[in-house]
Amino acid sequence: MDVRMPGVDGIEATRRVLGGGEHPGVRVIMLTTFDMDEYVYDALRAGASGFVLKDVPPEQLVDGIRAVHGGSSLLSPSITRRMIEVYLDRPATAPAPAVVESLTPREREILGLLGRGLSNAEIAESLFVSETTVKTHVGRVLMKLGLRDRVQAVIFAYESGIVTIGHPSPGGM
Repeated sequence: MDVRMPGVDGIEATRRVLGGGEHPGVRVIMLTTFDMDEYVYDALRAGASGFVLKDVPPEQLVDGIRAVHGGSSLLSPSITRRMIEVYLDRPATAPAPAVVESLTPREREILGLLGRGLSNAEIAESLFVSETTVKTHVGRVLMKLGLRDRVQAVIFAYESGIVTIGHPSPGGM
């Protein structure tokens, strides 16, 4: 989707395609020239699995499409850098919502590591478990919290206070 399209903008179109649940497994990537934080946040909240600027090299775009198809998320490096800067400047957030209580201690730990941007391999290494075990935990976290992908998990982890900049996540991570 592009952010600006005739008729319905890409963010609203994404919301409509993904919001009703009629198309499970469908993933949306925003591909645009509009590099504005407001568009990035709105697109991710609407359910987009990625946000890429049109100046991305074609081979990186193809790799990104494959990654999103496989369940990962995709953000242009400049957008990721800005998102991190915004989080660095934010005050501490409110305590985690009650839905976090549905997570096991290990799942909360996994959510904290996801929020810090670790890959499955990095999480597995830090917890001394297999990557398959991590994938299982990540899937359960996403399901229990009603999240679509890792990008939403990172946003949730920061917005709910599971992860804060400069402070370890619960469980010492």
